[in-house]
This record gives sequence, structure tokens and C-alpha cells, in this order.
Amino acid sequence: MYLCYIDESGTPDVPGNTSHYVLAGLSIPIWHWKTCDNEIFAVKRRYGLETSEMHVAWMMRPYFEQSRIPDFNALNYRERRSRVEALRRAELLRLQRSGKPNLYKQTRKNYQKTEAYIHLSYSERRDFIAEVAQCIRSWGFARLFAECIDKVYFDPARATTTVDEQAFEQIVSRFERYLQVIGDRGDDFGLLIHDNNQTVARRHTELMKKFHQLGTLWTTLHHIIETPLFVDSELTSLVQVSDLCGYALRRYLENREEELFDIIFQRADRKDSVVVGVRHFSNRSCSCKICDSHKPKSGPLLQP
Repeated sequence: MYLCYIDESGTPDVPGNTSHYVLAGLSIPIWHWKTCDNEIFAVKRRYGLETSEMHVAWMMRPYFEQSRIPDFNALNYRERRSRVEALRRAELLRLQRSGKPNLYKQTRKNYQKTEAYIHLSYSERRDFIAEVAQCIRSWGFARLFAECIDKVYFDPARATTTVDEQAFEQIVSRFERYLQVIGDRGDDFGLLIHDNNQTVARRHTELMKKFHQLGTLWTTLHHIIETPLFVDSELTSLVQVSDLCGYALRRYLENREEELFDIIFQRADRKDSVVVGVRHFSNRSCSCKICDSHKPKSGPLLQP
């Protein structure tokens, strides 16, 4: 049995507030699940995050309050948290009195989303994410599947599916093909474990039922069982790991941030030297590392 943990990065709305939408799935054999979970927990514990969700986009933001605290890095975790919380309470009180309800609401949301990480400096948060990424790199048994859609080239008028539905069908198809390739006895099965996004859970469940009956555009399903299990990412570390993968892919494509991308992309599913598990849906002239990886060492571009 193989478990494929799925999460998204960016918004599927067209145009939305991100240029790319990424759906990423990280597959691991079930017999390695406990080892992987323990490794992530050990990294979290070193940074005081053992009970917290890892949400990379919120962790990688600078927190202005920390820069206002003298010798912040010299303080222990408890002191750092206390000082940041005091500054944030004062700022929320000021905004309540300012007559700017929208700014107050957004600031309060930002504080809630980042509360778990305020005891870590920006460099420590970057180090934490890098350590988790190195865990992924070391998992030679893991395979990364992802559909990275540049929404500039996605035409809703011509498409037969939405952005997130196209991405989901691609992940399902590639995971199924992977299971077909490795399943020499025909009894290697897979299960999808998806972050519980209420807006897509019912739609993707219905899609999966259709895939089981009719197949996807690319393959019939013989190895993926059931519909996806939708779980709370706060309680499931390996869904959080797929969040890191999606974030790294999207930040590379949108901003050419290579550090995290180069680490996790080593786990992309390959056939010989050609990446088959990760695709960048873009124009044919794209020369990013993902598109380039679809080319054999010699010969024409394989990506449609």
C-alpha cells in the first residue's frame, strides 16, 4: 500500500491573487509511514513546534514585531513569545480604535495564522523549513507528483474542467501510472489523503467516483482504492509536508526561488532521466527547470 498526501498552493481562481496554482502529492510506502512521521516530529520538537501545524507560506513571512524587540535573538523562546504577544495586543487595540475595521480584521487574521511561530526568528524559521525539506530529499522511497498550472495559459472558456479539477485528474493519473509500473504482482495499491478543503472535498470525491467508473483522460484505475480521505492538515504531519512541496514549486515558478525547489524536486517521479511526475502547464517556450526536465538528454520536448 502506498499513501499519497495531497495539498495545494496558490488559488485556483482565475485570475485570483497568484499566477500559479499547484496541487502536489507526495507518495510514500505505508511501511515507511511511521519513520517519516517520527523524522518530521523530531525536527518540529527541536524548534518548539511539536504541537503546531507547519504552514510554510505563513512561516516564511517576516514578522515586523520581532524587529522592534531589542536583542530578540538573545532571548529564550518563552521571552520572545511574551514580548511579541504584548506588541501584537497593543497593535490590535490601536487598530480597534482607529476606525479601520478591515485592517483590524486582516491584522488579527495574520496574527492568528502566525501565532505558533512567533518564538522563532526569521532565519530559524527558514532553517526549520530547510531541515524538513532535507528529510524529504533523503526519502529515496518517496515520489513527488504535481500539476503546476500557469493560469495565464489556462482558458476557462475552452477548458472542460476547472483549474483544480484538471490538477486533481493529473495527480490521480500519474499516481496510478506509478503504481502500475512498480506493481509487478498487481497487488500494490494506493490511497489518496487530501487536505480537508471544504470547497473542493465534495467535488473531488465525485470526480474520483467517476474516475473509478470511467477512468481518467489518461488511464483506467486499477490500483488506487476508495475516494480521497480528507483530513485536517493540522493533525497530519505528512499533509503538511506536501504543503511544503507545493509551496516550493509555486515559489520557484513565480519568483525563481530555487533553494527549496532544488531539494524537493529530487523526489519527482522519473522514468529514466525524464521527469514524468511533475508538470508545468505553460507555453511551449518555457525554459524552467520543470519543463526542461521533460526533455530527454537528446531529442525533442516531451511535454505537450
